[in-house]
Amino acid sequence: MNPWSRLEIIYGIENVKRFKEANVMIAGLGGVGSYSAEAICRSFVGKMTIVDFDTYDITNLNRQLHSTVENIGRSKVDVVEENILSINPNIAIRKYNSKIDEKNIDNFFKDDKVDYVIDAIDDVNAKILLIEFCMRNNIKIISCMGTGNRTNPQSFRIADIHKTINCPLAKKLRKELKSRGIKKHKVVFSEELPRKSVETNIIGSNSFVPSSAGLLLASYVINDIAKL
Repeated sequence: MNPWSRLEIIYGIENVKRFKEANVMIAGLGGVGSYSAEAICRSFVGKMTIVDFDTYDITNLNRQLHSTVENIGRSKVDVVEENILSINPNIAIRKYNSKIDEKNIDNFFKDDKVDYVIDAIDDVNAKILLIEFCMRNNIKIISCMGTGNRTNPQSFRIADIHKTINCPLAKKLRKELKSRGIKKHKVVFSEELPRKSVETNIIGSNSFVPSSAGLLLASYVINDIAKL
């Protein structure tokens, strides 16, 4: 038996070999991306690229997989890297403690071929840059839309961005992508209308909605690599 023997039962030896040869980037390691990173790692991909500029704070404890009291103040890419290596010491990891912007986006891709990108970034401008770069360079990408202020993880769907409903982020992103000539883009989105609070502009969250989106993103990537 080996660590990926259960994967081989459902995917077959050849597909697991494809996982081992793949390099998957997770951009954004928050409530969504932390779960994507864990699931991708446990699929025993050969390489992972992780990108996040942030550190853990106390408000992350309710939803981010690797957030603990001990990790408050620590870099997310450092903590996630440690977790990945504790699961698969043989994986090759490239980490970037950085925001994605117009000046540096080439840097995340220049040293190694990235096969798939999971976009779990909150910032709209960074999402647009990343999507546009991947489309221009024929890199597969799937993006997460809004998960905040929602309570029903069963409302998530995987669809083209032009078929999304009830998601303000998807609406804004759809308009921006259209203006750039991008007509198709795969996303995970929720059909649930986000709740509104008259008392605060802070986005509410829980442990099970962002995590469900993160696992859906990972499932799509792994199943697509396996050609399922």
